[in-house]
Amino acid sequence: MRFTMMMGVAWVALLSATTQAQEVPKKVYQLHQGLLTLDTHLDTPASLDLPGWSIEQEHDVHKDYTQVDLPRMKKGGLDGGFWAIYTPQGPLTEEGFRKARDFAILRGLSIREMVASDPANFQLALEAKDAAPIAAAGKRIVYMSIENAYPLGEDVSLLKTFYDMGVRVSGFAHFAHNQFADSSTDPSKKPRYGGLSPLGKELLKEMNRLGVVPDASHSSDQVLDDLLALSTTPVLLTHSGCKAVYDHPRNIDDEHLKALAAKGGVIQMNAYGAYLRSSKPNPQRQEALKALFGQLREDAKLSPEKRAELLAKRQEIDRLYPETDRATFDDFMAHMLHALKVIGPDHVGIGLDWDGGGGVAGLEDVVDLPKITAALLKAGYSEADVQKIWSGNVLRVLAAAEAARNR
Repeated sequence: MRFTMMMGVAWVALLSATTQAQEVPKKVYQLHQGLLTLDTHLDTPASLDLPGWSIEQEHDVHKDYTQVDLPRMKKGGLDGGFWAIYTPQGPLTEEGFRKARDFAILRGLSIREMVASDPANFQLALEAKDAAPIAAAGKRIVYMSIENAYPLGEDVSLLKTFYDMGVRVSGFAHFAHNQFADSSTDPSKKPRYGGLSPLGKELLKEMNRLGVVPDASHSSDQVLDDLLALSTTPVLLTHSGCKAVYDHPRNIDDEHLKALAAKGGVIQMNAYGAYLRSSKPNPQRQEALKALFGQLREDAKLSPEKRAELLAKRQEIDRLYPETDRATFDDFMAHMLHALKVIGPDHVGIGLDWDGGGGVAGLEDVVDLPKITAALLKAGYSEADVQKIWSGNVLRVLAAAEAARNR
C-alpha cells in the first residue's frame, strides 16, 4: 500500500545509510543541462496538497522525504515530465468509484493550479511538440497522467473529462485487480480476468480514440499481451524494471521487452528499490513504520502540526532502525543497461517514481539526475542515444498516439 498522502512519499527509506552521488564532471553536467529531460512518473502532485509545502521552495529529502521541487529540478536539470494523478485502490462499488473520481479530479486540479500559480516557471503540455519550446523558454514541462484507472468507475467516457483536463497517459491497474485489468501484485496472487477485462478493452479503445497513451506499468504480463495485441498505438511502461535482473512481478521479462519494442513501445526505468533487488528483512523497522502509518487514513487531511509530528516520528524510526541494505545507483543502472542491451536505446526511457517510493542510495532526489547521463555516456552510449532515453522515445510514443487520434 502506498502512503504518499501521508508523508509526501511512499514509505521507502531515504534517510539512513545514504550514499552521496559522486561528483559528475563539469563537461557532463553541462551536457546534461542542455538535454531535454522528462521523467514519465512523478508522484509529486501528492506533495502539492501537503500543508505548508511549496513546489517553489527547496526541500531536503532527508528531512521531509520529498524529492522534487522547482529549485531541485533546476539543479538536477529535469525539464519536467508526466505528473501523476495517483488514486489508491478502493472497493469496486458505486460509492468507492464516486469517492475515487472526486479525489482524482481534485488531484488533477492541484496540478493545474500549480501551473496557473506560476506561469513563469511551469507550463502545461498537451502534445509532443510542446515540450521543446517550453524547455527552451526556461519553464518546467507539465504533462499529466493517470496512475490507476479505478476513478473512472464503470464509465469509460469519463476519460474524456481527464483528457480535457490535460491527461495524455493512463495506466489501468495499480497494486490490486480492479474493474479494468489484472494487477501484477494483487494480494490473491491469482488472475481475475487473465488480462484486460471487457471493460478494460473498452477503455483501451477510448484511449486510442482520444490519443491517450496506454501505460502497462503495475498491470500483469497478460494485460501487456492484450495491450500489444489490441492497441492501435505503441504502449508505454512508465515506471518498470527488468525481470532478468531481479525476478519481481512488477518487472518485465526479455520476451515481453522485445514484444514491446516490436510494436514501437518504450519501457521507462524506475528506481523503486524493492523492485531492483532483494534486501535483508528489517522486522523492527517495518513494524514501526506500519504502526506510524496506521495512525492515518489515505484520505485524511493533515494539519501542519500533525504532519510535523509524523515527520519527527519517522525520523526517529530512521535513527533507531536504520535501513542498512538499500538498493543502490548501481542496482538501478543494472536494470537500465540490461534493457538497453536487449531492445536498444530507441525503446528505453526514464520514470524513476519520485515521491512515490523511488530513490536509491546515490540517487536520492532529482538533484542526482546528471549521474544517470554520466553513467550512460561511460557505458558507451552517444549523446544522441542519451537524448532519446531522456525524452525522445516517450515523445515519439506520444506523437504516435496523437497521429492515430487524428486519423
